[in-house]
Amino acid sequence: MSATVAPQPGHGPGSGPASGKAARAGAREWAGLAVLALPTLLLSLDNTVLFLALPHLGEDLRPGPTQLLWIMDVYGFMMAGFLVTMGTLGDRIGRRRLLVTGAAAFGAASALAAYAPTAEALIAARVLLGVTGATLMPSALALISTMFRDERQRTLAIGVFTGCFMGGAALGPIVGGALLESFWWGSVFLIGVPVMLLLLITAPLLLPESRDPGAGRVDPPGVALSLLAILPFIYGLKEIAKDPAQPLAYAALAAGALFGTLFVRRQRTVPHPLLDLRLFRRRSFSAALVIVLFGMVVQGGVYLFASQYLQSVEGLSPLRSGLWLALPTLALVAGSLLSPLAARRIRPGTLIAAGLVTAAAGFLLMAAADGPAALISGMTVGFLGTAPVGALGIGLIVGSAPQEKAGAASAVAETSGEFGIALGVAVLGSAGTAAYRALLDVPAEAPPEAETAARESVGGAVTAAEGLPSPLAGQLLDNAKEAFMSGLGVTALISTVLVLALAALAAALLRHQPPIGR
Repeated sequence: MSATVAPQPGHGPGSGPASGKAARAGAREWAGLAVLALPTLLLSLDNTVLFLALPHLGEDLRPGPTQLLWIMDVYGFMMAGFLVTMGTLGDRIGRRRLLVTGAAAFGAASALAAYAPTAEALIAARVLLGVTGATLMPSALALISTMFRDERQRTLAIGVFTGCFMGGAALGPIVGGALLESFWWGSVFLIGVPVMLLLLITAPLLLPESRDPGAGRVDPPGVALSLLAILPFIYGLKEIAKDPAQPLAYAALAAGALFGTLFVRRQRTVPHPLLDLRLFRRRSFSAALVIVLFGMVVQGGVYLFASQYLQSVEGLSPLRSGLWLALPTLALVAGSLLSPLAARRIRPGTLIAAGLVTAAAGFLLMAAADGPAALISGMTVGFLGTAPVGALGIGLIVGSAPQEKAGAASAVAETSGEFGIALGVAVLGSAGTAAYRALLDVPAEAPPEAETAARESVGGAVTAAEGLPSPLAGQLLDNAKEAFMSGLGVTALISTVLVLALAALAAALLRHQPPIGR
């Protein structure tokens, strides 16, 4: 069974199997990669650009606390929940077709969000953005595997693709800040409209169509079970990050695990499963998936504490914090572009392991940091070291799957990343917060309400100090900041241990992988 692919330049009779090598991509394919990078950049930017707009839309729409949380979180929930479904749907109906359809819907949903008259309308628009956004990433990754058959070129293309995603995260606060200087809060959503229009125009000209002709029909019960498994699980992880003692969060995790078990059982019995579980029998696929998952755990947890430190401890604005955090994110971009080139001479497993050992050194520097310069320096080294995990790990996941399953494999890779970030925020965030609360020394003279607020978070301590007399406020702030730095150190030390374990795993399970293209 093989994917149906439209003819491409350079893919003639004498350049494929007859020559013993995969045909190399030409100018059209590289131009197509630039087209695919557009929605990738936009999706990650859409994740971060909203932070700066929250005060502005809060004044206009007057959302309640719960509505504000849904405005922030529902986009990620929907995207994570629908990735597997959309990846498999692309294999069935055509990846370019799904990409174009999703792009049109994403552009329309962006306009709806920009001009939402109420908080409820904005939440609904964010739901649509999440669902339609889930069509873009797996379709784009699957098309890359179709367009770039040469292993070296494909790995480099995935590195560029990954770098664009990281670059969008770095640009979010900067672009958002620039727009909000001159326009209203809805302008941060309108970025998506011209980007998607450009994609709609260029995709039919530069991107091939590909699908799995033997995929069969979509399995509606499988889709329902996948959503019932993923959505409660992501919700539970996010709620644990906010309050580890919340029973509802653990009930959501249990429900997700139950429906996940039912989903797996169904996939083993239906003739055309939503997710082909045989993919997990491939050692490269499963090993790379685990490494990507826990690599994202580290990135998510470290990013959370670094951003809190810059805003709550150093008192920087979101825009200035975003500028500081752009440094480690740019290191991720650079590492994503350089890793595929280095992997042509060095085994991917060795390169990933060496990068993770380097990351451990960076996180140790973070654990000992006493100011923003040392903290961001350590984080930059750490993120540079984890860059091969995304660039090469995703390449191994997609490259080890058959062409006809490229969409499903891409969706699994993206879902593992979403789970990893949520898990990192929940687990590492909870560990750091527990350390903060245990080590916080609240002055005996502080009123009970100030102590309660201070023990919630360092941000709560800052707010509580504003209503206290000067000497007492200063003492509370100093103690809170010291406790927070200790909690951050705990998070950095856990991250150090975790990346060293992943380095050993990569060296052991990926040692059979030769350098790319050999």
